[in-house]
Amino acid sequence: MNDNLHQLRCFGCGQRISGADARPDFRCAQCGDLFEVEYPGWAVARGHDRPNPGALKWLWRERRCSSETIDQSGVWRFRELLPILDSFGSAVTLREGNTPLYALPRAAKALGLDQLFAKHQGMNPTGSFKDTGMTAALSVAKERGFSWVACASTGNTSAAMAAYAARAGLRSLVLIPDGKIAWGKLSQAMDYGAVTCQLKTDFDGCLQLLTTIVQQAPIYLLNSVNPYRLEGQKTPAFEIAEAFDWSVPDHLIVPGGNLGNSSALGKGFRELKELGLVARMPRISVIQAEGANPLARSFASGNPSALEPVEAHTRATAIRIGNPASWRKAAKAIQDTGGWCLDVTEAEIAIAKAELGTEGLGCEPASAVTLAGLKKLRAQGKVAAADSVVLVLTGHTLKDADYTIDFHRGSLLQPEEAAGHETEITALCRNAVSVDATPEAVLAALKEQAG
Repeated sequence: MNDNLHQLRCFGCGQRISGADARPDFRCAQCGDLFEVEYPGWAVARGHDRPNPGALKWLWRERRCSSETIDQSGVWRFRELLPILDSFGSAVTLREGNTPLYALPRAAKALGLDQLFAKHQGMNPTGSFKDTGMTAALSVAKERGFSWVACASTGNTSAAMAAYAARAGLRSLVLIPDGKIAWGKLSQAMDYGAVTCQLKTDFDGCLQLLTTIVQQAPIYLLNSVNPYRLEGQKTPAFEIAEAFDWSVPDHLIVPGGNLGNSSALGKGFRELKELGLVARMPRISVIQAEGANPLARSFASGNPSALEPVEAHTRATAIRIGNPASWRKAAKAIQDTGGWCLDVTEAEIAIAKAELGTEGLGCEPASAVTLAGLKKLRAQGKVAAADSVVLVLTGHTLKDADYTIDFHRGSLLQPEEAAGHETEITALCRNAVSVDATPEAVLAALKEQAG
């Protein structure tokens, strides 16, 4: 590992250590908080390690045309801003990143916004944003000589870790909460060869158990407590800034589960600003499901420096987390950028997901909290008509196909959950209809559906 160019700094007490000195659970030995990666050379005004903004922009653009595998990765294309490996030739990549930034004309019109976009991280190789972090952290694990890697997961992390481990020739262990994971996600981990254990507990219980296991066996922990995961996950910030011609949107809205993603994106934009690549940071807002909303509760109480864990309940399985590990980092990103943290109901999530579908964009339920949250922020006057907004969609729609089918069949929500939203739901539902195998029957059904 390239400890000459980077070090780890405790987010709580500020202690600095080398990457090789990190404990297996990536917790600070002094205060128990998490670490983040920092690059001391960047702080030197004219240091030889400090990147040149103009040269970097040109280099990154040129790499998009390169035939080299590492250049075709949307993470390692920006490798000057994550010098964490001794040799970038050892990077484990599936050509992740470089995900599309889609305009959302229907949603923009409905909300009275001039510029609304979706950064669709579900277009990564395993269908979620986790790939960008996994290529970084698993490459570190391989370089450090580990044979086994492991994660606790609600689904997406396990799929990404298992895929990248298989690519690297490593073995992988997955701990998942029994009965609380979308089968589309679990099937990926199985297909990529992971040893998968379903535990009779929730995600937080799985992570707690895994934290004990990695201290007893030479297994490399790949949950978002691992600071190298966040180094990869910060790179969509670079892609967004590049797409905005090295400006930034006014608002970035991110789903809130374990809160590593919002932390990473905040770090990415902060580093771009510190290095002179952009002039400012976007407001970063985090949206949680109402049944898994510990950070939203903290902000609502006026005390975001304290978090009370909750027992998480939401159909948006990717964010069904009641005790998020990276909450302090996420809270700081929100506060530093002047953003907000709020929650949305199950009905609001389902409606927003279906509305994104009318744009031709499919996403998993957890992604749709961003549009649902934007509606609330717009109604509260926190987002102006002239503001540019980017929603981060974290997972592909096929991650949880049963959710989509149940919504369109009308069986997803309980009557009390749908109360007050019946008209919206009816207008969005598109259940399959059974008709006779004749042109007349099909045309009659078409006429009926067309209204």
